[in-house]
Amino acid sequence: MTTVTTSTVFAPSLPWTIRWPRPVAREGQSAYEVAKRVVDVFVAAALIVLLAPVMLVAAAVVKLTSPGPAIFKQTRAGLGGRPFTMYKFRTMRQGAERARYSLVHLNEKDGPVFKIANDPRLTPVGRWLRRSSIDELPQLFNVLRGEMSLVGPRPLWLPEADKTEGRARLRAAVKPGLTCLWQISGRSELSYDEWVGLDLCYVHNRSMLLDLMIMVQTVPVVISARGAY
Repeated sequence: MTTVTTSTVFAPSLPWTIRWPRPVAREGQSAYEVAKRVVDVFVAAALIVLLAPVMLVAAAVVKLTSPGPAIFKQTRAGLGGRPFTMYKFRTMRQGAERARYSLVHLNEKDGPVFKIANDPRLTPVGRWLRRSSIDELPQLFNVLRGEMSLVGPRPLWLPEADKTEGRARLRAAVKPGLTCLWQISGRSELSYDEWVGLDLCYVHNRSMLLDLMIMVQTVPVVISARGAY
């Protein structure tokens, strides 16, 4: 069994202090997991219907304003580290993935992640899509397919998953999600260690109540665009 050093992490957007460790229950057919899946399917389906006009307009604008497909597909690490194809609206110019290696010196994040606030690979429309989080809406289909959940640690970029060691690997004990603790606590303004700490807090304390709190607090965070890039 994997052991984790006892710690306390405070999520500034939540009204309580979350303590861990607790036993990490793997995804299974517990009452919580069944209820979570039911909520995922119904909420994701409802949002797809409700936001279909927004997604159609976004896809059209992406396609019309820059060469390339409207949907960007990327392999990410899911439950248990298994790879799956994650969907997003394309926010970067063609060849952006290859250009990453020439921009390593501009990386603003510590740890095995890559983020630049003013990434030169972003298209003008893509920059707005990221600020508004509209680029993430196609992941509702990943939720319907069962590859993601509405709430859970964000799906790991494969190079990050490959380099992740120790307790951080426990993030793969649950399905990745559209939103999570660190997304409502500062998003890209937080350090990599804070991302990991808040993800582990979720893994060890997850419940329908915590999921509901995160979903509710995601709305004002998305509207404010705090830490979104």
